[in-house]
Amino acid sequence: MARRGAGTPFLLQLSLLLLLHLGGTLGCASVAVGSRTVPLGSAVTASCTIQRELCRGLEQGKVRISWMLDNKLVAGSQRQGPGGTEVSNLTLPRFNHTQARLWCCVEWNGTKQRVGMAEIRAGYPPAKPLNLSCVLNLSDYGLTCQWEQGTDSHLPTSVVLKCAGKPHPLPEGPRAHCSGCRRSRAQAVTGCTPQGGHSHCTVPRRLLQLYRQMEIWVSATNALGTAESEHLRIDPMDVAKLDPPTLQSIRSIPFQTDCIALAWDVARGTEHMELQCELRYRAPEDPAWALVTGIIGRAGTAQHCGFLFGTQYRFQMRCRRSSASPLANWSEWSPGRNYTTHEKAPTGKLDAWWKAQPAGPGGRLEVQLRWKAPRQREANGRVLGYRVTLSPRRRGRDPPTICNTTHTQCNFSVPAGTRRVYLSAYNAAGESAPTEVVLLERKGQPLAGLRAVPGGERSLWVHWVAPLAPVIAYVLEWQRVTAEPGHCSACWQMERDGAATTALIQDGIEPFQRYNISLYPLYEGTVGVPVHTTAYSQQKAPSHAPKLHLRRISRSEAELCWAPLPVEMQNGFITSYTIFWASSIADLASATVNPSLSSFVIRGLKPSTQYKVHIMASTAVGGTNGTSLTLVTAVLDDTEIQFLFLTLGLIFVLLMVLLICFQKNERMKEQLWPSVPDPANSSLGKWVPAAVPQEPLQVLAAREPGPAAISTVTVLEGDPGKQPRKEPPALPADPPALPRPYVRQEGPGEPVQYARGGGAGYRGQRLLPEPAPRFYENLRARGDGGGAGDWGFPEEPPATFPLLQGLRIGGAEELHE
Repeated sequence: MARRGAGTPFLLQLSLLLLLHLGGTLGCASVAVGSRTVPLGSAVTASCTIQRELCRGLEQGKVRISWMLDNKLVAGSQRQGPGGTEVSNLTLPRFNHTQARLWCCVEWNGTKQRVGMAEIRAGYPPAKPLNLSCVLNLSDYGLTCQWEQGTDSHLPTSVVLKCAGKPHPLPEGPRAHCSGCRRSRAQAVTGCTPQGGHSHCTVPRRLLQLYRQMEIWVSATNALGTAESEHLRIDPMDVAKLDPPTLQSIRSIPFQTDCIALAWDVARGTEHMELQCELRYRAPEDPAWALVTGIIGRAGTAQHCGFLFGTQYRFQMRCRRSSASPLANWSEWSPGRNYTTHEKAPTGKLDAWWKAQPAGPGGRLEVQLRWKAPRQREANGRVLGYRVTLSPRRRGRDPPTICNTTHTQCNFSVPAGTRRVYLSAYNAAGESAPTEVVLLERKGQPLAGLRAVPGGERSLWVHWVAPLAPVIAYVLEWQRVTAEPGHCSACWQMERDGAATTALIQDGIEPFQRYNISLYPLYEGTVGVPVHTTAYSQQKAPSHAPKLHLRRISRSEAELCWAPLPVEMQNGFITSYTIFWASSIADLASATVNPSLSSFVIRGLKPSTQYKVHIMASTAVGGTNGTSLTLVTAVLDDTEIQFLFLTLGLIFVLLMVLLICFQKNERMKEQLWPSVPDPANSSLGKWVPAAVPQEPLQVLAAREPGPAAISTVTVLEGDPGKQPRKEPPALPADPPALPRPYVRQEGPGEPVQYARGGGAGYRGQRLLPEPAPRFYENLRARGDGGGAGDWGFPEEPPATFPLLQGLRIGGAEELHE
């Protein structure tokens, strides 16, 4: 049919497509492949043949054939075959799919139409089954076998367990590789097929031959081949799974103190069998079981020696047929039974260590004696206690006991000069021979060096340098370092080998804890001075970091301090402290501090700036950060603040001194602030004589003076150190008049006397609540220069000084008081 254009109706296209598919299903195309199951990775060949007359719609026009592997286009070659057919060949050099569909397609109307298909699978030949084993169940006498299948072949595989009886005896041996053996036609091959893909199945009793050897194997088959396991030649009864025996009783043999006798019985259903049994036992502290083999018989007793005294053991037993091959199965172990052997007096010597010091003025010696408990092999039972005496025990006489305890240490006092004590252990069966303990002085040669390294999470290896003098033994002590001092009485051990230079500490060692280790060399007749070291069995980062405290701060420096971490929190040797600080405007800075220090000064800070500071404590394993401390630097340093306060203080003191001087020194005040009188505010107008006589003033001149303006009142005093200067003779005057007081008249009431004139001068009196009067300059009047003590004043006041008109010169003695 000719190809229609784009305007062909859709229904016509659909009908043509259906016709093409119907033609293909009626044999339009045929696909042939070399093999539908091939080894994985091998080549695959295929061909597709198109018959035009059977493909409706393809009778005319050119046919184009293409290939698709699943949904992937692959290229093939095309040619014209006989009878007008079109043939396309395809070769895939490596087929790497475990399963795929190969499609043959033709192009019609611009689309690829699938007209033929072949499904191809790829994989491997079956793997050889491994580890075939069988067990005969005596309850139903079915033989159950199991094996390991091996690697997956990616192909459908059938697995069958096969077994065949042997009409003739076979050569000796546990296994027979009989895959190439010829079997008679009468030899029947039976077996079972595993269900559900399992690797085990059971051959029923009717297909088995008991008490005769059979050949058993596993066969696996797929499209690429067949594989068989190794063939087993066994008597099904040899692999029978027996029930375990029963332990009846266990007892010690009285005359052979380290031997026991054990009675046992077989399980039901096996009374007629000759059995081979095994016995195992173990003490609670033993790491593994001890095995006793070669117990033969149906039932009865068994004896064994070499047991420790006073020790609890657990016994178990199992059996199998004695005539069975080495492939025969053992029964399960019987239920356990416990038994404790009888005791015997302890044997051997005790390891002892001591410390001795004078007790004071009493003349006795205080001794702390420690020892190790005897090992189970030497204790011969449960130790009930220990006894310390000053002398060994002799026949028929027991020495006095200075210590009897159930612990492994004892403190006691002995007379000064005691050099030996005797230690023994006892149990319910008796007492051990005493161990002599010589209390030697510790003044021998010390070791040249000592170090300790981790031996594991809970152990330490100690290494030392042997001294030149011969050493009998070494005593190793260790103590856990804690904030609260303590003492471990069991934390020591004795090394009996004097040539040893290493020792392993395992008792009481915990990770992340510090231990002080001391080593004492024991010489002939003395004990060496100990050497010491510290060690950790395991380290980690500290649990906490120290807490920072601010000790002082200035404008550019800050001193920080911290308390050392408790030793329990260090978890290792502190290798360093690191101080970190940063501000909002500066990058993070740090400094490393020696672990022996507990303070640090940060320098180069900016004034009036906030900083955040924290500390990190580090060990060899890691570090831990502490909490952050916020601090703010000062604006001024302490020296600057002190200088500023000193300057302000000096200025203040200077101002106070100047103020006091100005207030106390009137002359200075007059020089700096002279007083200018204000006539308008003068109070002289208010002063009047108390009683003015009605007599005219005697004046030197004939004319009457007018009112005089008074501006200043001057107090005249005589200078006792100077003689008055002689004045020219004065004019004749009237006899002196009596002095008259002057008063200040403020208002009604009594007048108040203010001043009174005297013969030698004037003195002011401050009798009113007025400001203090100013001192006036003493002026010497011109006189006649009379006798001594005369100030030269005229007997009559001049007419120009009206204020003195009412005053009389008199009372010179009062003025000099």
